[in-house]
Amino acid sequence: MTKLPATTPIADLVRWAKMRWRIEHDYRALKHGLGLDHFEGRTWRGWLHHVTLVTAAQAFLTLRRLDPTAQMPA
Repeated sequence: MTKLPATTPIADLVRWAKMRWRIEHDYRALKHGLGLDHFEGRTWRGWLHHVTLVTAAQAFLTLRRLDPTAQMPA
């Protein structure tokens, strides 16, 4: 079900559905693979630092995955 107009092209609907899947996949990777949900601190600053580092790690891994010339360290 969608709130988009009935005239919305199918190609746009498919593209947006794939985008949603990508977002959910990335969130799952952030949460389980990079420890987004492991923060146990009590301060806003601590939480912000944790989220910033997790996001930076995700960006680094994404760039490595997208770069065909990147070599994995031995």
